[in-house]
Amino acid sequence: MTEEGREDVAVQVLERCRSAGVRLVLAEACTGGLICARLTDIPGASAVVERGFVPYSHESKVEQLGVSLTLLQTHGSVSAEAAEALARGALEHSRADWAVAETGIAGPTGGTAEKPVGLVYIAVLRRDGAATVERHVFAGNRSEVRGAVVERALALLLTRLNVES
Repeated sequence: MTEEGREDVAVQVLERCRSAGVRLVLAEACTGGLICARLTDIPGASAVVERGFVPYSHESKVEQLGVSLTLLQTHGSVSAEAAEALARGALEHSRADWAVAETGIAGPTGGTAEKPVGLVYIAVLRRDGAATVERHVFAGNRSEVRGAVVERALALLLTRLNVES
């Protein structure tokens, strides 16, 4: 996808949120804030992006977002359960209407047979609604995996916004 194409989905997300009066919160455990950066590169993003969290460690997930340490120990920080808990925690610790959360293993190390490098879970959650959680295994180097997460997270959010806002 071209640089212009990538910008288009971010612009579409912001336009859709603005027209629906929706605010976003982001919890980015794998991308380190790249989704938030992508959105806030666009003028006027402050009308939509309420805040972002970068809960990289287990401690930060627990302290910043109230994710259960037991959940992390049971399922791991790279799991569907963790992604949904991050999204719920982000909404609970913000004034936003929608949350996007992701957690994964960008590599080049850290993968296992059960959880390979490139494994990512993305959650999109509307306040008082059900979460959509997707599992992906993205190919490529660390930068490519993280870029793919940004693209898919924005596309998933846009799909949910178009259906529910």
